Amino acid sequence: MWQPFCVPAMEGAVFMKIKEKPVELLAPAGNPDAFYGAVKAGADAVYLGGRRFGARAYAENFTGDELLGCIRYGHIMGCKIYLTVNTLMKEEELEELYDYIFPLYEGGLDGVIVQDFGALRLLRESFPDLELHASTQMTLCSRFGAELLKNMGACRIVPARELCLEEIKAIKQTVDIELETFIHGAMCYSYSGQCLFSSILGGRSGNRGRCAQPCRLPFCVETDGCRSRERYFLSLKDMCTLEHIPKLIESGIDSFKIEGRMKKAEYAAGVTAVYRKYIDRYYELRGKYGPDEAESRFLTAKEDRRILTSLYIRSQVQDGYYFKRNGREMITLDNPAYNGGEEALLADINSRYLTGKKKLPVTFHAVFREGTPVSVTVNLKNPSGLLGRGDKVTLTATVTGEAALKAENQPVTEENVRKQLGKLGDSPFYAEEILVDLEPGLFFPLKQINELRRQSVSQLENALLDRYRTKGKSQARSSREPSPEVFVSTGCLPDKGISVSVITKEQLTGLLQWMEENPGHDFICACLDDKLARECREACKVLSIHCPLLITLPFIIREQDTPDLDELYSLCGPGKTFEGFLIRSIDGLGFLEKKGKSGLWYLDASFYLWNRTAAEQFKGRADSFCLPLELNGAEQKRLSGNGLPFEKMVYGRIPMMAAANCILRTANGCSPKSSAETVLIDRFGKRFPVIRDCSRCTNIIYNSVPLSLHREFPKWKERIRCRLNFTVEDEGQTKEVLDVFLLGKEPKFKEYTTGHEKRGVL
Repeated sequence: MWQPFCVPAMEGAVFMKIKEKPVELLAPAGNPDAFYGAVKAGADAVYLGGRRFGARAYAENFTGDELLGCIRYGHIMGCKIYLTVNTLMKEEELEELYDYIFPLYEGGLDGVIVQDFGALRLLRESFPDLELHASTQMTLCSRFGAELLKNMGACRIVPARELCLEEIKAIKQTVDIELETFIHGAMCYSYSGQCLFSSILGGRSGNRGRCAQPCRLPFCVETDGCRSRERYFLSLKDMCTLEHIPKLIESGIDSFKIEGRMKKAEYAAGVTAVYRKYIDRYYELRGKYGPDEAESRFLTAKEDRRILTSLYIRSQVQDGYYFKRNGREMITLDNPAYNGGEEALLADINSRYLTGKKKLPVTFHAVFREGTPVSVTVNLKNPSGLLGRGDKVTLTATVTGEAALKAENQPVTEENVRKQLGKLGDSPFYAEEILVDLEPGLFFPLKQINELRRQSVSQLENALLDRYRTKGKSQARSSREPSPEVFVSTGCLPDKGISVSVITKEQLTGLLQWMEENPGHDFICACLDDKLARECREACKVLSIHCPLLITLPFIIREQDTPDLDELYSLCGPGKTFEGFLIRSIDGLGFLEKKGKSGLWYLDASFYLWNRTAAEQFKGRADSFCLPLELNGAEQKRLSGNGLPFEKMVYGRIPMMAAANCILRTANGCSPKSSAETVLIDRFGKRFPVIRDCSRCTNIIYNSVPLSLHREFPKWKERIRCRLNFTVEDEGQTKEVLDVFLLGKEPKFKEYTTGHEKRGVL
């Protein structure tokens, strides 16, 4: 059974000293009001999305001109801007990414948050000095995946929200890469990026920013014949970590991320302001007393906690997974709806942060001497650590104009000068002080004073913007050309035929019996669940006579799984029963790369490769890929028709969610020894089987009916390798499915889905 917070010793690990720098407060913005409010409230950085490629397709989002305006304004205010490009991209969409990013890159964009492996590669090659952040949608859960993504060009990762603080520390101490973690806001029940619930049931893909949130609907849970009453078993409470700020800072996290691009501007500004207050408070205490005493002195006010729970939060809050593996107390069992916001609080936030943009105080000093060019100097001190916290640097810009002359009738006055210099209008500054050194009786045109003001302010803006100027030059072509390389597989399996995947003893028995009854129908390979591979050694040896065997790695791999993975690795290789692995995550591939290539490596459908460029990332790393379940048949044909060794799933229950929380534990309490079937039942009576892995404390929720492409199979089998995935089938059902696909018999199962074979996702 899983042991809490047990991070194993890391063989060969190099522990690095955590950098001493202030943590970044990263705020969300779904529209311009939210952006300017978050900056005014104290955000160090803001993440936002354009009208394309963002995982919040239903947010208002920003036009190209608005994005450029935000970048310029944010940089003047000392705030970084990160663009969300965190969706999976089809081939034709990836071709448009360069032109989408280029003007923003030229405008000084600080970083891009990416999910798609093809986008990661294109952006790395096209804009080598642009920061690339691996989205939490990549489901990164360990140092193995972190190191692999670093090698691919990521400088920052957003790990899965399910990691505890000790796991986050383990990544930070062993991989030289920035870590960004969520500290506040809504949470998904599934590991982000591993949810197809909305996609399969309604065609609205979470991997495309269009999640319909079926997890917020009521379900019943049935186990061992007993059914619960209808409740919201998949609806997590929102996260609030205000009281844990000291521990999170001391863990070495680089960026604290607030969720909420779909929420109102009052939320973005109000939440940012509260966290800004307490982050700064802790650093003040730390500087005065040191970290240990600072943490004991750190207290949060009841009123500030009330503000956070009054801003578009679900009925209750919890502190996420930082200090727990899972638990019933994390779920909004009875009321997942948002509370909205208190009118008085919203009005106060509006007046503080959303009425007018933040402006910086400047001091003008104008000097007028007869016969001497007039000079105007503008100074910007370092308010609120704009130029670095604790830095006393002052930025200065001085411009000169024509010489002042002796006045014949209307001399310029101090009042005239002050009035003209104070006209800063829509600029990001306001005149805190205007000093005028004016020799009496001089003439100088007022419009020239205005021009000197404009020039000095422009120079000051440029001085601020210079801190963010792009250092390198774009290396990209305006459009990507197909790679001339031809994939050369290191494996030895044929391009066509059938493979099978089994996860239970009954399915393995059914497979062996069917092969005995139908000689001459050997498979290309068989993939076995990792536990099955260890428990059924003799049966596996028999099966290996007929076809190569692969061990299927888990959907989720975390630091605690390292000893288990080491054992699995020892079972594979030349001369052994198992010849390789079916890999389901970036962490699984990262682990194997760390150990060294030995045998066959296949990437499963959960390892999303939606375009050729994504697949090319893994040339030489993997021997075969599985076509994505969310592309339609035509899109899959185009992707697999480029000489790349793809495989297609033609039968099996589609995994709808991989979750760290346990449905059985929430409904009836933890029961790791129970072998009773757990089923999730929706309001229409559809039954979604739940496979519990108690050794890793993970749940996989599968679709209510199997995917079956038996009608389309004759065409596909002539084109590509096909796979049958068995999940909840018993011995007899396993044999029946094999009859359908290998002997051409009519299926006995009446209910099935063709998934996205015809429709795909938008």
